[in-house]
Amino acid sequence: MTQASSHRAREATLPLAPGAEAQINQYLTFMLGAETFALGILAIKEIIEYSSLTDVPMMPPYVRGVINLRGAVVPVIDLSVRFGRASAPVTKRTCIVIIEVMANEERQVIGIVVDAVNEVLDIPASDIEPPPAFGAGIRTDFILGMGKVHNKFVILLDVNHVLAFDELAGLAMPAA
Repeated sequence: MTQASSHRAREATLPLAPGAEAQINQYLTFMLGAETFALGILAIKEIIEYSSLTDVPMMPPYVRGVINLRGAVVPVIDLSVRFGRASAPVTKRTCIVIIEVMANEERQVIGIVVDAVNEVLDIPASDIEPPPAFGAGIRTDFILGMGKVHNKFVILLDVNHVLAFDELAGLAMPAA
């Protein structure tokens, strides 16, 4: 992950003028195994290097642990395991993407483990197809759409549905 990419991801979280959100079609692309996925850039707070996590007992298998992010306890989710796949080994390119999701009308900061971060892409709405009824290997409610990029499909994830609201509430850490 380059500093420029990290900087672009942080820039995207700046406040927008009313109505400007509808015009933003920027997505951070990343790899899980051999597949390319993407998240809307507005959900992304930052991208950090994978480092050791603190294991938390009795959590679902897709929760790898927690990290200390500038004094805040942030749960880290293994997106591959969440999608019913095997956990990938950690490599030099493994990153934690820090995202912000809405759960029960509260903002929740979560880290997701990805095999590699690729780039930020502009995908026009005209190049986004509705999610398939089957065949993507993950639940269709997780998929926002299928972006056409360089004659291939990129799976656009719906960040607020990748984890169910009741599961997010269970991960919320009590305030100190």
